[in-house]
Amino acid sequence: MTDLFNEKSKDWDANDLVAMLSSAIGSSILESIPLHDQMRVMDFGAGTGLISSQVAPLVKKIVAVDTSEAMLTKLASKPELHAKVETVCQDIIDKPIDEKFDLIISAMAMHHVKDTARLIQRFSEHLNPGALIALADLDKEDGSFHPVETEGVFHHGFDRDELQTILEKQGFNGINFVTAHTIDKEEKKFPVFLVTATKN
Repeated sequence: MTDLFNEKSKDWDANDLVAMLSSAIGSSILESIPLHDQMRVMDFGAGTGLISSQVAPLVKKIVAVDTSEAMLTKLASKPELHAKVETVCQDIIDKPIDEKFDLIISAMAMHHVKDTARLIQRFSEHLNPGALIALADLDKEDGSFHPVETEGVFHHGFDRDELQTILEKQGFNGINFVTAHTIDKEEKKFPVFLVTATKN
């Protein structure tokens, strides 16, 4: 599989937009989810660990999942994450992880996955009963957020009602949406939601 983030990984953390968005989503997760020191967490689409690094001090373990080896290599090089974060470079839709979690977090990764319903199903299968999700991504947009030539983008954001229906069908309840951040880009505003829910 081609690593679409091989080049981007080199200066990913230095990108102001990425840093601001990661900080806002991380803060929103911390406000919305009761984290504790026995919690085992999957960070889906973990990238260079910008969200993991905010959550790691408050939980037992994070498994950082991504299909970009370059991004995970960057994450693994951060000394503050060594004790808490394990990296797994694989597509969990094709090859699930043989482990159950108390929480799955994800920031701006779902629009890179073609089959949203299958992804949510996989999340459910990877969760203990009563476990939580906290998923952040773009609200439905007109396709102008990413440059036209960007590879690996399957969704121009998500309609909240449609995503809620998918979550309900996969056995999630207590579904709640908040706007975690709004990105200002070339005179357009792109809201980013955080949806939290509990597995039945």
